[in-house]
Amino acid sequence: MKQHHFDWPDSGVGLTAGVDEVGRGPLCGPVVAAAVILDPARPIAGLNDSKKLTVRQREALFEVICDQALAWSLGRAEVAEIDQLNILHATMLAMQRAVAGLSVLPDLAYIDGNRCPKLPCRAEAVVKGDSKVPEIAAASIIAKVTRDREMVVVDRQWPGYGIAGHKGYPTAAHMAALKRLGPTPIHRRSFKPVRLLLGD
Repeated sequence: MKQHHFDWPDSGVGLTAGVDEVGRGPLCGPVVAAAVILDPARPIAGLNDSKKLTVRQREALFEVICDQALAWSLGRAEVAEIDQLNILHATMLAMQRAVAGLSVLPDLAYIDGNRCPKLPCRAEAVVKGDSKVPEIAAASIIAKVTRDREMVVVDRQWPGYGIAGHKGYPTAAHMAALKRLGPTPIHRRSFKPVRLLLGD
């Protein structure tokens, strides 16, 4: 596996966390965020934006990150919270929960994207951060593997929608199954394709 080059300068502020989320776009399931503080003494080879890695690479790196990071934590917002707050606010909430769950508070948190949740430490937004900042890349892997595994379990609870394959994203197969079977309790009622089917 070719080593991805991160050109992000050292922040020089002490402990740095990376924060990323998965699941803003799907029509069902939670949004899952992760916060990771890497150990400078144990660099992890092969880190990259989770979307640029194969399933096998992500799974392998997930184990290495969990084992070698100084601290890591997951946060989530459930479907009811997404429908109540809207996806942006639910995403910020999931990120706050991920950082709050860290066993040690970082001095700085790099957030993937263009806005930061309110955190108990300094925060900086980094657009396309998962390919620039190793801590964000690590967080993207933890969040994606966690959510993907969960969606495989959900697929067994709600068969017929193909959730294990598309992970809840609005693919043609998912849209067809929604029309045929109707929404499940884990579908986001505030999302337009689901709302239209419900006739709200």
